[in-house]
Amino acid sequence: MCGLLDQHIIEVLIPEDAIARRVAALGKEISAAYGTSPPLLVGLLKGSALFMADLVRQMHIPLEMDFMAVASYANREQRQSSGAVRITKDLDHVVEGRDILVVEGIVDTGMTVGYLLRNLKARKPRSIRLCTFLDKPARRILKIPIAFRGFEIPDRFVVGYGLDFGQLYRNLPYIGVLSGDVTGLQGGKKMLEGQKSS
Repeated sequence: MCGLLDQHIIEVLIPEDAIARRVAALGKEISAAYGTSPPLLVGLLKGSALFMADLVRQMHIPLEMDFMAVASYANREQRQSSGAVRITKDLDHVVEGRDILVVEGIVDTGMTVGYLLRNLKARKPRSIRLCTFLDKPARRILKIPIAFRGFEIPDRFVVGYGLDFGQLYRNLPYIGVLSGDVTGLQGGKKMLEGQKSS
């Protein structure tokens, strides 16, 4: 760690090599589960983007990809979803009669992904399963059935490998715990801008 973004990381929770090994194993596991029935992978933007890109390259079966994006109205002080969700980018594919695999970056409270799963189920897919890179069960409010998970993590505020704070840190190749100085209400982009100008 040596870059501008790295200096705000107080701990590397999951290093890059561990991520690569786990994603490769998940790709094999998911491929075996679907066999010859090509799934439609639905990535939830933006947090799942890096995970999904690596995952599909480890899945050696026919598949299709699509993406959804949602806006979740967050309680900034508690850094959690209020449960109010709206779709900002919908699927291009029709999902009726399809085997759907929703790919998420992290499941914590479960409110946002729970909304998406209900929305997709209403479209009558043949099956729907959830794959998440990170699972944070200590924050769970809504019980969510997770078919495939990369890592279970403790209740820490994490960034990297697609996960952000204030749209930053997504490009870190590992999962890191972000400093409280940054995640506080006075932190984020203002802190970075101050360091850039000094």
